[in-house]
Amino acid sequence: RRRSPFLARCAGSPLRTLSPPLVAGPEGCGVCKEKEAPVMATALLLRSASRGLVSRAGLTQAVVRAVPARGYHENIIDHYENPRNVGSFDESEDIGTGLVGAPACGDVMKLQIKVDDNGIITESKFKTFGCGSAIASSSVATEWIQGKSVDEVLSIKNKDIAGYLKLPPVKLHCSMLAEDAIKAAVKDYKNKQEAQA
Repeated sequence: RRRSPFLARCAGSPLRTLSPPLVAGPEGCGVCKEKEAPVMATALLLRSASRGLVSRAGLTQAVVRAVPARGYHENIIDHYENPRNVGSFDESEDIGTGLVGAPACGDVMKLQIKVDDNGIITESKFKTFGCGSAIASSSVATEWIQGKSVDEVLSIKNKDIAGYLKLPPVKLHCSMLAEDAIKAAVKDYKNKQEAQA
């Protein structure tokens, strides 16, 4: 029987001894770093399963390893699984509230700041209805603005948040929402101060 050139080059073994190193991640084969290894190995496994050469359990395990997973950066996962400053404040003169939304994806972000007499943000809270990237962006924003003045926080840009979280391009709107929420909260706070004066 003719062996696959991939198997011959890579493992030097017949099909029935196909092993997990052949079905590595997106970087390719664990042995020869062949970029098409996951696809080729999956095709070979499916063919060998139809001939009864690989058990169903072995096939499932190997195919799961063969399909590359697209993962998020650990910073996103950390802020999504352990969000900081979740909650809300009761409305008062020293509280600024920013409520923003993205019609394209349905994300809604409420960010609140508590400001002391010197114009320094002492506490911040958020509530977000949206994806993990929106929640992570909100969490990061609330951490970054604490201890800064209301004017300083306006220098925080969506690119800073996206860069820290390593957001994929399709999720950049989440960091834009966070920037908009900061600006809206500061504006609300300043409006309340002007109304009091």
